[in-house]
Amino acid sequence: MTILRHKALLGAGCFSLALIGTAMNSAHAGGLERGGYDIDLLFDPAQVTGELSGTYVMPQRDLKNAKDTDPTDGNLNALGKSSTARDTESYWVPYGGIKIGMGPVDCLGDYSQPIGAFSNPGANWAGAQSNVETKVESKAFSATCSYKMDLSKGQFRFIGGVFHEDVSGFKEQLVAPIPAFLGTGIGRLDLEGDGWGWRAGVAYEIPDIALRASLVYNSSVKLDNLSGTLDLTQVPGLINPANPLLGNVTDVYGASQVPDSVELKLQSGIAPGWLAFGSIKWVNWSELQSIPFCPTSTQGLVACTTTSPVRATSLDLLYRDGWTVSGGIGHKFNDQWSGAAVLTWDRGTTTGLSAQTDTWTVSGGVAYTPTQNIEIRLGGALGVLTSGSIHSVVGSDGVTYGTDYTADFGNDLVSAVSTSLKVKW
Repeated sequence: MTILRHKALLGAGCFSLALIGTAMNSAHAGGLERGGYDIDLLFDPAQVTGELSGTYVMPQRDLKNAKDTDPTDGNLNALGKSSTARDTESYWVPYGGIKIGMGPVDCLGDYSQPIGAFSNPGANWAGAQSNVETKVESKAFSATCSYKMDLSKGQFRFIGGVFHEDVSGFKEQLVAPIPAFLGTGIGRLDLEGDGWGWRAGVAYEIPDIALRASLVYNSSVKLDNLSGTLDLTQVPGLINPANPLLGNVTDVYGASQVPDSVELKLQSGIAPGWLAFGSIKWVNWSELQSIPFCPTSTQGLVACTTTSPVRATSLDLLYRDGWTVSGGIGHKFNDQWSGAAVLTWDRGTTTGLSAQTDTWTVSGGVAYTPTQNIEIRLGGALGVLTSGSIHSVVGSDGVTYGTDYTADFGNDLVSAVSTSLKVKW
């Protein structure tokens, strides 16, 4: 009788417990991460399952003691610019997917926004020559399938898939503080590109005790076709007549990539109605260092590098690899209600050029199943963005980056709310 009761309380419905909190594991994670890559819907035991979800993240990173450290292009502190700024903006992370099972084969098609960024400190602060506003967006469509076979007391899966990712964005910064009648002095870089990636992994499951272990690798997405414009129409050429880019819109090109990643997820029933779960994820953010952009008119003539004489501008990130570790526990109260709580640590990817330090987050939520075909999840998260400073950094190429300004920041808050609807047929 005890074994049968254990199976009843840790059956298919309990798999959703691990999803309640982990839906927000990447809330304001390091690098450019937004929703990341999520294929958990592939494991749903129903023959056909559809899911829609959305997470709203509210980071509150405040910069202080900002100092313009390059007075050769105008000292912004002396010009009365503020030494404080709100570095972050709130954002949505949507997700939609449908999974279909056909015997030993399960296939998932989904839409997500794996990477992104939104920073808007404005033009009236001492670090405006580094950042006025930055926004990065992505759209990814993926198809992932698995083949499962019986192994011992459970089932073993081979997992594989492909995804296509579109990336776009812009960055504005103050090029020169000039009188208003000459222009704003702000330059804007607009970019877009796309590429393909693939994933492969394995998983082992024992549904009777809600045990599942999965290991999935997501390849990098090469953005070799990055292109866009550098708009310097608000920076008149008379400032530096030797620079032909000033006062004009110039077509530019470059290359980058969305980094590859590996994620290990574990979960298991530990008592009737109780589930323990956790995950470890590594993202190769150190691939993103300084990304140069050059005039399209020079393409094929001169290599576009950070030290190239034709370099028009660059995105200087100098990230280090990201690690995310989470662990939690869930409880199924009855056939309709479940709950879970999760603790997550995300290692900051900054090496000194940004405010992306370590993040500690506590999240949790509830799942309500009014019928066997419908599940509604609600969750929330509260975390701490740890303190640090922004300063110049010497890159692996020997070049010193981040010489425009310095700033400090304390321990700040990040919060998030999440909801999802799952329908099974």
